[in-house]
Amino acid sequence: MSSQTAFERNRPAASLVADALRDSRPAVFWLDGLERPARPTLTGGQRADLVVVGGGYTGLWTAVRAKERDPDRSVIVLEAHEVGWAASGRNGGFCDASLTHGEENGRRRWPAELDQLDRLGADNLDGIEQTVQRYEMAVEFERTGELSVAVEPHQVEWLAGADGFLDAEAVRAEVNSPTYLAGAWSREGTALLNPGRMALELARVAEQLGVEIYEHSAVTGIERGERPTVRTERGWVNAERVALATNVFPSLLKRNRLMTVPVYDYALVTEPLSQAQLAEIGWRNRQGLADLANQFHYYRLTADNRILFGGYDAIYPRGGRLDSAHEERPATFTRLGEHFFTTFPQLAGLGFSHRWAGAIDTSTQFCAFYGTAAGGHLAYAAGFTGLGVAATRFAADVMLDLLGGCPTERTELEMVRRRPLPFPPDPIAALGIGATKWALDRADHNQGKRNLLLKALDAVGLGFDS
Repeated sequence: MSSQTAFERNRPAASLVADALRDSRPAVFWLDGLERPARPTLTGGQRADLVVVGGGYTGLWTAVRAKERDPDRSVIVLEAHEVGWAASGRNGGFCDASLTHGEENGRRRWPAELDQLDRLGADNLDGIEQTVQRYEMAVEFERTGELSVAVEPHQVEWLAGADGFLDAEAVRAEVNSPTYLAGAWSREGTALLNPGRMALELARVAEQLGVEIYEHSAVTGIERGERPTVRTERGWVNAERVALATNVFPSLLKRNRLMTVPVYDYALVTEPLSQAQLAEIGWRNRQGLADLANQFHYYRLTADNRILFGGYDAIYPRGGRLDSAHEERPATFTRLGEHFFTTFPQLAGLGFSHRWAGAIDTSTQFCAFYGTAAGGHLAYAAGFTGLGVAATRFAADVMLDLLGGCPTERTELEMVRRRPLPFPPDPIAALGIGATKWALDRADHNQGKRNLLLKALDAVGLGFDS
């Protein structure tokens, strides 16, 4: 029989949440007030060895890694708006070593490769840390790990035997929430950073290495040939190779139009906590946190001791269309506020300063997929499904390997070679996503038990265990 979750059993007063949200601004905390250098718009014709389409993490890492591999290679990045303005500047800043969206998803899909993928993911995270140090990137990088917390009795069973297991007393000694029944602290697999600063710093490093970045230069098409021509509204670039890093935005390749769908994710950030408020909750080790539900929350401290609290609702927009109107969703922000004060009732009276949303590029395998086109002159990566802060660097290396034409350990991975199933077109996609979300919610209300729909999706490789 269905039962209430901890967030329904311990719902705070509506007036408390309304007061906390009253003065919040619809703005991305990470991007608010960031100073950006002026960058040109592409006009006229150019030539380059490599053109990267997209100025988020995937594109910027591709540009940086390309110049690190070959400093003499000419590289141009074309960004439709400003670098890092979309998902790369809007996420929670969890820089996770996993390339497979968690161990369970990796074990279900690529069991023979899981150890190898874990090693490559750990090496990739180490590489990010080394890059931050080498170029003195001011990104508030903290390798504090992630604390997974059980807030329902059946979730305690899932954590039993996990490395870093903490019982209720031990986990509350780390972070003091009455909802915590147990936890597991993965100390090395996750770092935290400032997403907005990461995007701007990657762009700075890229330009320092000789990359040309053009903003407000949306690509309108690619003409294939021995040297593809990438066209924008006001200019073009004749390139030896092209890397597509458009992620959630409609693919420039027809074959990939149904490979991802946008899902909107929402977040709140509080005002800075006082020393007394910090003392109430502990959190001295500043780990990232996430609970274990299918509809899960993620949260963390910022450099100035605010709390970012996001997740739970995942909204698929009608028709799969991206629209800034989807970012303002009062019911979702109210729900997040309720869940925040259920988690930390001792912080009653604390206000939220920022509220925002961003679109996640979701694939049916819940992590990135890769490939080439135009006779190997073009490579692409997309579908990170909300876990791309670190995996985009790995994707950059995969695309550069593919464009190089010589097999590597990365390109020989089944995860890289195999394309996931596409989504069906709407309205079938909307019906399927809605039914899946309903089933995941039902499981959260039924001791985590997956119903026939979820078991069927698991069987055909479409299942998701967060």
